[in-house]
Amino acid sequence: MSMNGKGEEALARPHSLQMENREKLRLTGVSDVSGFDENLIVLSTDMGELSIRGEALHIDKIDLDAGLLELRGRICELCYEETAAASSLWKRLFG
Repeated sequence: MSMNGKGEEALARPHSLQMENREKLRLTGVSDVSGFDENLIVLSTDMGELSIRGEALHIDKIDLDAGLLELRGRICELCYEETAAASSLWKRLFG
């Protein structure tokens, strides 16, 4: 398989979130972990950058080749950041 074929597969990977009782979170479509501590985990996903805020956050499982991440702790907030390209598009349309 060529490098291009692998990249195309990564782009086609679906992104999903599955949360249980605000204590366990399973994500797919994760391409990178930018940073983490017990109060904040910042991820790059196929749908943009995702910040997860909470308390006693801990990554239980991570497989970036498969795009899978599982974490536990008290989850307080999930926030997607707009990318610069999307932001400039909105600015051009509505700015």
